[in-house]
Amino acid sequence: MKIIFKILLIFLFCCSVQSQTIRVGAKHFNESYILGEIISQMLEAEGYKVERKFNLGGTKICFDALNNNELDVYPEYTGTISSEILKLDGNFEPKELSKISSEKNNLELSEPYGFNNTYAFVVKKEFADKLSLKKISDLRNHPELKLALSYEFLKRKDGWENLSKVYNLPQKPVGIEHGLAYQALDENKIGLTDAYSTDGEITKYQLVVLEDDLNFFPKYFAVSFYRKELNEKIKNILSKLSGKINDGKMQSMNASVLYEKKSFSEAANKFLLDEKLVTTKIENRKASSEIMLKLLEHLKLTFLSLLLSIIVAVPLGIILYLNKNFAKPILYLSGLMQTIPSIALLALMIPVFGIGVVPAIAALFLYAILPILRNTATGLMTVEPLLKKVATGMGLSTFQKLRFVEIPLAVPTIIAGIKTAAVINVGTATLAAFIGAGGLGEFIVTGLALNNTELILKGAIPAALLALCLEIIFEVIEKIVSPEHLK
Repeated sequence: MKIIFKILLIFLFCCSVQSQTIRVGAKHFNESYILGEIISQMLEAEGYKVERKFNLGGTKICFDALNNNELDVYPEYTGTISSEILKLDGNFEPKELSKISSEKNNLELSEPYGFNNTYAFVVKKEFADKLSLKKISDLRNHPELKLALSYEFLKRKDGWENLSKVYNLPQKPVGIEHGLAYQALDENKIGLTDAYSTDGEITKYQLVVLEDDLNFFPKYFAVSFYRKELNEKIKNILSKLSGKINDGKMQSMNASVLYEKKSFSEAANKFLLDEKLVTTKIENRKASSEIMLKLLEHLKLTFLSLLLSIIVAVPLGIILYLNKNFAKPILYLSGLMQTIPSIALLALMIPVFGIGVVPAIAALFLYAILPILRNTATGLMTVEPLLKKVATGMGLSTFQKLRFVEIPLAVPTIIAGIKTAAVINVGTATLAAFIGAGGLGEFIVTGLALNNTELILKGAIPAALLALCLEIIFEVIEKIVSPEHLK
């Protein structure tokens, strides 16, 4: 009996391991994707199911997701944990950071992977020779130099604001997407940008890395950042990466994705096989099936948000028509939603709903409200007054007039509002990739990170075709439901 009981316990344990899903995150840049894939594939090799939440907008989104139990682990850097997350001054050893983070946020970090991906300033070699640029402090002598820095670096504690004070730099930089900065630098559109020291582009473009002569930047050792209560077996799996990746290996993996056109999973898998951390070579998903999967995710985001908007906005538009005193303030309020930049509205949803599909649908729902609401109210208000008088003269009640006269006549205008909302949502939903909601935006966001036009088009073209299909579908619906004399 005891033997049977033990076998049953072992079986249940194995099933729980097999069925347990680990949520792995990654920030919106090349190296983070690769490291996220390495973590994911190591866990999958041990029988765990992995849910990848890549393309997350930046440090704050990833940290908040981890802190709010929406992620289990993601690759991070000790310098970022120290200065940006824990708001500490000075350099701390990884074990010290893990202890402080455990006490403050109930989060821990692994031992470093082995490489230090510090921030750096880079310039073209001929430019550095011409202006005698060797150190960051040399920038003081060139106030005319055009700087374009990544958006996150501009506002970080270990970024431009404090660095410019320490070095007393006079330049006024502009923001730029990190993946596009190297091309701008190569085409002489900018003179300098920030970089990660393991970026594959540094070698390709033969860039000069300026010396941090005042030692402003802390050490940025890559680590696994995870929740304290994570299973010890999973922590032990992650610990196998400690000391396995040096600067050269990481730069090589970055370059293989950028210039050898390998996928993140291929680059990660090759490293894991070389280091004997996994034994199975993975097969990449076919492009067609991948596009279809992302298209279905995109349709789900668009359809659910649009459906919710119709359910709320059409009845509300009718109410506004019947109570005209409230129409202007409510339409004004809904119009304010459209003035909020879509990426900002998505970010505002995170503290309420976290990351993933739910906040994306909530943001898209709010964006779709205005065109449907306005067109419903306007369509009813612009029905021919003479017809309304005739309906009243026939003795129809308010509800009967709405049902048999006003709403049927307003249908083309209402559907035009729904059609507008649908097209807006298809485009806006591409930005939902920044908060881990998936969809066609994942191709676009990843393409921007890699400066890969082919990948951008892989998401943009299906999104455009989807918007066109929705236009046609709603035109057909309009013809079906419109009164005969309006067709």
